[in-house]
Amino acid sequence: MNIKTIFSLSLAVLIFGGAQLYGQSSTQQAGKQRQLTLGKIVLNASATAMGSIDHSGWNDLLAEYVDESGGVDYKTWHASQKCTQALDAYIDLLSSASLTQGATRDDQKAYWINAYNAVTVKGILQEYPTTTIRNHTSENGGYNIWKNLLLNVGGRQVSLEGIEHQVLRKMGDPRIHFAIVCASKGCPRLLNEAYVGSTLNDQLDTNTKHFFSLAQNFQHDVQNRSFRLSAIMQWFGTDFGQNQAAQLKAISKYLPTREAQAAANANSVGVSYLDYSWDLNIGKPKMKKEGGSMKKQGSMQKQGSMQKQGSTQKQGSTQKQGSMQKQGSGVKKTGGSGSR
Repeated sequence: MNIKTIFSLSLAVLIFGGAQLYGQSSTQQAGKQRQLTLGKIVLNASATAMGSIDHSGWNDLLAEYVDESGGVDYKTWHASQKCTQALDAYIDLLSSASLTQGATRDDQKAYWINAYNAVTVKGILQEYPTTTIRNHTSENGGYNIWKNLLLNVGGRQVSLEGIEHQVLRKMGDPRIHFAIVCASKGCPRLLNEAYVGSTLNDQLDTNTKHFFSLAQNFQHDVQNRSFRLSAIMQWFGTDFGQNQAAQLKAISKYLPTREAQAAANANSVGVSYLDYSWDLNIGKPKMKKEGGSMKKQGSMQKQGSMQKQGSTQKQGSTQKQGSMQKQGSGVKKTGGSGSR
């Protein structure tokens, strides 16, 4: 049995062994909670190894609708039937993945990060217009996007909560917390390219460094010898280490200054946590060059013409065609439990 097979079988145990966290529990609650299932049912014989799933369709959508800061142009994406259908087609492709065929650890990790982000974006587009994902995380009946929005894969229905807590976190790489995006400003940026196994480590390192470069996620008060960290580090601290010293050491190389890195390695600072913004991670429509002029990508197309009698006809159009994006729970995350 090769190492790829062992990884895949371990993943299948995580999914199938934790079935009560996915389809079964949601089915039991179906009487009082709305449940939405994405993707298609694919028989084992037709399933594809995770390393062979083509993420280029998702990559194109991210390039179109997500800016460099991770902001998503939900408005334009929502208005484009072609691009909402392209997202559906990608999610159908995700459903064709096998949980048991051989795949490298990095291929699996990239697959699940992309799956989490694509399903989240789909969930927001289904509810759009909205101002925050927390409008759709009801704990008392109704609909909870983290629990009740399900992806068909491997003969099971997997929730966003399941992908985060029962799959990705159990892979033992805390950098996933800076890659999966719950459609909120407090999240890491939604990378405007798909994660792929061959470049995954570089992508995770890049996005983790970007996360800690922002004052909303990391502040170092040198004079008072203190750090203020994103609430993600409070909610999921144990994923980085069992105590403050271990947690700070784990993030030290991603911090923006040498002074901060040294303080983290020496555990010579006090730690407090910043407020978390659940506002929707909205981005502005992108601009692109077309025919020597700048045009906005990002909304409906307007076409018009003005005519002068006895002269030439002037025609003009402005186009917006646009651009787009971590999970949670209805409970506050503390010490690595709960949902984003």
